[in-house]
Amino acid sequence: MGVRFRLPLQKLHPFSRAIHHRYSSNSNPQRPPHCTSARHYTSLSRLPMRPPKSRSGGHGYQQQRSFWVARLAARLLKLRYILLGSAVGGGYTAKKTYDEWKDMLPDFSEYTWIVPDFVWEMAENIDLDKLAAALPEMEEIAKLLPDMEKIGENFTFLKSLLSSGVGSEVIGASAYSATSDKEKVDQLQEELLRTQLKYQRMLERLEKENKELRKVVLQKDDKGIHQRKVKKSLIDLYSEVLDILSDYDSNYNTQDHLPRVVVVGDQSAGKTSVLEMIAQARIFPRGSGEMMTRSPVKVTLSEGPHHVAMFKDSSREFDLGKEDDLAALRREIELRMRKSVKEGQTVSPETISLSVKGPGIQRMVLVDLPGVISTVTAGMASDTKETIFSISKAYMQNPNAIILCIQDGSVDAERSIVTDLVSQMDPQGKRTIFVLTKVDLAEKNLASPSRVSQPLCHFSDYEEDFFQSSRLLREGMLKAHQVTTKNLSLAVSDCFWKMVRESVEQQADAFKASRFNLETEWKNNYPRLRELDRNELYEKAKNEILDEVISLSQVTPKHWESILQKKLWERVSTHVIENIYLPAAQTMDSGTFNTTVDIKLKQWTDKQLPHKALEVAWETLQEEFARFMAEYKGKDQDDIFDKLKEAVKEESIKRHKWNERAMDSLRVIQHNALEDRSITDKPQWDAAIQFMEETLQSRLKDTESVISDMVGPDWKQRWMNWTNRTSEQHVRNETKNELERLLKLHEDHTAYLANDEVTTVRKNLEARGVDVDPVLIKDTWHQLYRRHFLQKALFHCNLCRRGFYYYQRHFVDSELECNDVVLFWRIQRMLGITANTLRQQLTNTEVRRLEKNVKEVLEDFGEDTEKKVQLITGRRVQLAEDLSK
Repeated sequence: MGVRFRLPLQKLHPFSRAIHHRYSSNSNPQRPPHCTSARHYTSLSRLPMRPPKSRSGGHGYQQQRSFWVARLAARLLKLRYILLGSAVGGGYTAKKTYDEWKDMLPDFSEYTWIVPDFVWEMAENIDLDKLAAALPEMEEIAKLLPDMEKIGENFTFLKSLLSSGVGSEVIGASAYSATSDKEKVDQLQEELLRTQLKYQRMLERLEKENKELRKVVLQKDDKGIHQRKVKKSLIDLYSEVLDILSDYDSNYNTQDHLPRVVVVGDQSAGKTSVLEMIAQARIFPRGSGEMMTRSPVKVTLSEGPHHVAMFKDSSREFDLGKEDDLAALRREIELRMRKSVKEGQTVSPETISLSVKGPGIQRMVLVDLPGVISTVTAGMASDTKETIFSISKAYMQNPNAIILCIQDGSVDAERSIVTDLVSQMDPQGKRTIFVLTKVDLAEKNLASPSRVSQPLCHFSDYEEDFFQSSRLLREGMLKAHQVTTKNLSLAVSDCFWKMVRESVEQQADAFKASRFNLETEWKNNYPRLRELDRNELYEKAKNEILDEVISLSQVTPKHWESILQKKLWERVSTHVIENIYLPAAQTMDSGTFNTTVDIKLKQWTDKQLPHKALEVAWETLQEEFARFMAEYKGKDQDDIFDKLKEAVKEESIKRHKWNERAMDSLRVIQHNALEDRSITDKPQWDAAIQFMEETLQSRLKDTESVISDMVGPDWKQRWMNWTNRTSEQHVRNETKNELERLLKLHEDHTAYLANDEVTTVRKNLEARGVDVDPVLIKDTWHQLYRRHFLQKALFHCNLCRRGFYYYQRHFVDSELECNDVVLFWRIQRMLGITANTLRQQLTNTEVRRLEKNVKEVLEDFGEDTEKKVQLITGRRVQLAEDLSK
């Protein structure tokens, strides 16, 4: 709300001198001068002079040499004393200087209580010698460092390449880089925000788990040691009540009856700046002309010893005195705003709760709303303007809400949108406080964008200086108690608590009456059910679903193998009969039959059979899972969980993928099973004949049904049901009769009609007045020959019942070749071995993996509030939710 000025550097000198004198007064006031100390400790240099020796001229050269040696020794002794005295004097001077600096420091012994006791205990228990021994040697660390000489050589080589080859390329690419840098920066910023949102969700999940674990730990009796209960302030309790009511059912409108300060204003009118001045910190993100407040932010202000901020659902404290914490707080608020905004929207009605404590802060609860706009610009949702109006009206229509209307003083009042909105909500202005911002711009018509980066303390100084010299104040247009942020905070706080005292008792009675109505409704409608809210119901359903998954492990191996073998044969029987057995059976030679069967079985095993087997196993697992869930549903199951269970089942099945390595091992097992041709005993032979007979009878029945549909009803059905044949059925019936006569004449006919035979049949039919197409003749022949072949195969199967003895003795009897029985035994044995292998994979691996997928789906659904609201619905759930709040 004002511009700060930089303090001159000269003002720092008296401040530092004052600190110096303050702490120096605690030390020794009579500090001995350095010269005295030095003189005391350098007295050794003043040694008494040695008495001069008499010079006698009779000694000669020997006396002169002795005198020179004595003088040299005296000089050396004098130098030693000088060095010794200087060292002692310097040490004493350094000690005195250290003591003086130590006396200037404050006594920190009084603040040792700040450090927790476990820190001191940790310091006593840590063995530094063991830690030092565990660390690696310096020589080993030095080996891990890069070779600086090689790095220098590589850098020189790279520099030479860049200087020689890229000069022209840089010039050509500069224009492109200039245009694409901004796009790259925007893309990187979007990716960074998406990554931050992803990790924010992970952080919230971990915080939720930590909160639950902490709750469990606190519930246990820790040998009589209980946590100290911290008494909350009145404003914190009131803020918690507002947080609870903000999540309450909007149908009751209970959150609109308690007072709060609602901050409204046009976009860029200064709402956020006013809140930051009241909170004494820059806590909100900013943007140049961009909408930054995308959702309501509830700020609980209270007085405290430290200037900190904290979100209601987080235990982290942001120190508002540190610029790094302020930047982190602004990023956190921006991330929460973006997360609350749904896809395709610009603003969100979800409230972000933040508490700010600090010395001298007035106690109140403020709600910062998105700025009111007049036009929807590019990049915004089409309903942004209406959404902002609806959010603002929802908060302002509370009769106990205090409206803090922010008006930009540098803009004409006629251009303001918010004043019209406020006048509609509070026509008499009894609960509206009008705040005029940017008064200096209105008076001077100046703008200074650089002041946004200045500290708030300079704003306050500039604010006071401006209003003291302002013409508005001198001429009496404004009074002294109507200006500055400090007076605004006091006025808003007084009005806020006045409204709280007048309305809190009335609202408490209203809440009691509302709860009584809800409890009465529950007792009358659900007398035998416990009051379980949505989260508790979800936990109950979660346990039931996990019990149903565990029941899969209780299925008997016999049941698994039976259903797997049955479903697998249903899936592959058509291929076995149509593509393997029927083509091979057309040959009259036993060797050709076995060769054809082996080739086709090998191709089938390598390409299709393992895939079909795994598909059957996966479908069987799904069906059994659904069957168990349906059985539990019939046992007095609560139908409120039906949608949730169905969603969990579908999502788990969608996520489950069969182990890919199982296919290779299954292919080898199936190939080995089909290679075996040795039937060891008579029961296996009889079982193969029975399997073959059942299969052929089923195919014969299907073929008879197809022929019946082709030729229409016979004479008995026509008389009994009063039906008649169509013209096409009449033609097919005549064709069938003609082809049956041909089969009677040639019972060993091949599977295909020759062209002359087709012509003969057509001529015979034309002679009887029936015009028939050759394609129709071939289609009819295919079904008739199929029936004829299956009937012959069944007759041959009955003959082979007594053929095990011939097979075991390897008799060569052309009339009793039972190679088809051996084929069906190989197929039957492959089905049994495959079912056994798939059963082992199911019980040992896939059931557990499915259980793991179900747990993951339940965890994901449990973290998604919207998903739980979508899947667990009903009046009973909503009533329990209201009662729990």
